[in-house]
Amino acid sequence: MLKNKYVKVTLLISIFLMLILLAYLKFFHKKTEDLKVNDSDEILYNSNILKDVKYTTKDNDGNKYIIEALEGEIDFSDPNIIYLTKVNALIKIKNSEQILFFSDYGKYNSENFDTIFTKNVIIEYLDNKIYGEYLDFSLKRNSMIISKNVIYTNPSNTIKADVMEMNIKTKDTKIFMYEKDKKVNIKNQ
Repeated sequence: MLKNKYVKVTLLISIFLMLILLAYLKFFHKKTEDLKVNDSDEILYNSNILKDVKYTTKDNDGNKYIIEALEGEIDFSDPNIIYLTKVNALIKIKNSEQILFFSDYGKYNSENFDTIFTKNVIIEYLDNKIYGEYLDFSLKRNSMIISKNVIYTNPSNTIKADVMEMNIKTKDTKIFMYEKDKKVNIKNQ
């Protein structure tokens, strides 16, 4: 009989401790899961969203690069990388006309100023407009590579291609298709 009482008391205590643990996990653990605590007991927040982002830089040649976005999110693994939403950029090249860029998304490197623009990319330069889905822009390489459904328009022509590469300094441009059997489509207005 004493053994039976001991088993019942042990079982009741175990059930009681499990209920306390479940209550703790349900009410307290969920409230802190969005926070991380480091070794010094500082609270680190997971939120890294920036509103109305604007970055401005100038290179050694005097060219100015301004990028703005409705929203930016810093990459935790590399704080030099900022993911952007609703992006506008302006390049003021010394002794040349300015170039405007627009896209739904972007990936900006604040260390070297390289930017990748994606989805609904539009480039405006003088009377020229270029549309595409992906743009790799690099001040360091002096290059601009736009790809995926590229359409180039000006008052005289419309050109459809897979890729358009441009040297930013010299304005030398290559327009081509990925597949050799396909041709760049050019229409005169």
